[in-house]
Amino acid sequence: MLHPEVFVKSQFPASQWSAVPTILKTAYAAVDDLLKDSPILQVNSAKDNKGRFISYAVDFGFERAIKSGAFDCDYRWNKFARPTGRYLELKFSHSTASISQVSDPTCQPRAVVFRENAKLRTQAVFPFHELEKEMEISGLPHFLFIHGHQSLEFAHIGVPSATSKTQFSWRSPNLMKVPHEVSNPDEVKPENTDYDLDALNLIKEDIEKWVRNNGAD
Repeated sequence: MLHPEVFVKSQFPASQWSAVPTILKTAYAAVDDLLKDSPILQVNSAKDNKGRFISYAVDFGFERAIKSGAFDCDYRWNKFARPTGRYLELKFSHSTASISQVSDPTCQPRAVVFRENAKLRTQAVFPFHELEKEMEISGLPHFLFIHGHQSLEFAHIGVPSATSKTQFSWRSPNLMKVPHEVSNPDEVKPENTDYDLDALNLIKEDIEKWVRNNGAD
């Protein structure tokens, strides 16, 4: 069975992870300056919605990182299932990712339609042993970038568990506290490297076949 860490690092190499804390620190600092320097944003209703401003600033930072080539991926703005706005979707070679603020780094973000659908797609890539024969690729697997809500104390890359509304199948170390680790070249230490690489190639082939058969972009 393919370990989620192996797949994530094949999509978003660890050599690029060090850019994430920089983006987040810049975004949070920009929001603090904006709220401090804009009298109209001093009202309590604006302060209560600081998280929304952070979300905008983080999206801007990720979009700029992609445009500059700091991240080796593409992106698009997708509409939520309900017409309440759009979210930034990162498009990697064989997967997608999105960004969420969470108050607890050990729990998945609140359930919304696109994330619930994404969890079902991901389950086929990292199934439990007892489900392995029953699952098949039904779309691009999805992972998350999560970060602190009001204060920037943590940032992780995570693969949500498809069988739990709260757990992760895998979660990176706190990127805000281990910059010396995330700046190293990719290092995954599976129990059997050859097995993981074989499983990774098979998963990618299945994803590519699904994309061809379904005309997905």
